[in-house]
Amino acid sequence: MIHSMTAFARTAEEGSFGSAVCELRSLNHRYLEVSLRLPETLGVLEMPLRDCIRQQVARGKVECSIRYQPPENEAGFAVNLPLAKALARAAEEMAARLRSPAGISPLEMLRWPDMLWPATKTDMDELQKALLSLLERALKALSASRAREGEELQKIFQQKLSDMEAELVRVKKRLPQLQEEQRARLMDRLSEAKAQLDPARLEQELVLFAQKADVTEEIDRLESHIAEARRVLKKGGVAGRRLDFLMQEMNREANTLGSKSVDLETTKISVELKVLIEQMREQVQNIE
Repeated sequence: MIHSMTAFARTAEEGSFGSAVCELRSLNHRYLEVSLRLPETLGVLEMPLRDCIRQQVARGKVECSIRYQPPENEAGFAVNLPLAKALARAAEEMAARLRSPAGISPLEMLRWPDMLWPATKTDMDELQKALLSLLERALKALSASRAREGEELQKIFQQKLSDMEAELVRVKKRLPQLQEEQRARLMDRLSEAKAQLDPARLEQELVLFAQKADVTEEIDRLESHIAEARRVLKKGGVAGRRLDFLMQEMNREANTLGSKSVDLETTKISVELKVLIEQMREQVQNIE
């Protein structure tokens, strides 16, 4: 099954560690890009949380936001005294080197990263385990949402591919009659000059014209690309880039089909094929 890159999930959990809420948003993107927002006091958990996301998401722009609240009976903050002392010493050393030093205020020091810690002596191992569990549940919900949307997109692709096959059937049915019409038209145009043309040369010109107008190769390639797209859709997994490449190749063949067209009906079919391919290409941008 293919997966969409667009989805949203939210999970919440409470326990002895306090309470936490995790929100995940994913959007289409060429590669995997993870954006993580955490309280400053939980910065130490950033890498484990990022690794957890990378293990379960292959492609897309993923925005993860985690809000944490310590237990109510132990809420509050404590000053990171070792950091505060080191910052004060650094400020004093700088002041000694300046002529008119401006004093550092307590509020400025409190805004320093990691200066404030939860007043609780929360077990960081327990908190990390709880947040990873919370994130994993959110990722499962996100994956389920992406799968549901991917299932709907797969139905759209299958229908568009069937519509393309129907257009190609129209072309193939038209080809024999078209070749006869073009041959008769060319013979009429050359009828006045037949006496001056060598029969072998005339036959050669007819063959060259038929080769230029022949679109059998383009039809075969389009049918091959359609079969490959169906195979990729059936296989599922990370298929967006492969499908995007196939859309480019299909569009190339449809353009060639149109450039070789020698009648209005074939031109219309070429345009319809390009419309169907473009519709699929737009949706492929949302596939993981």
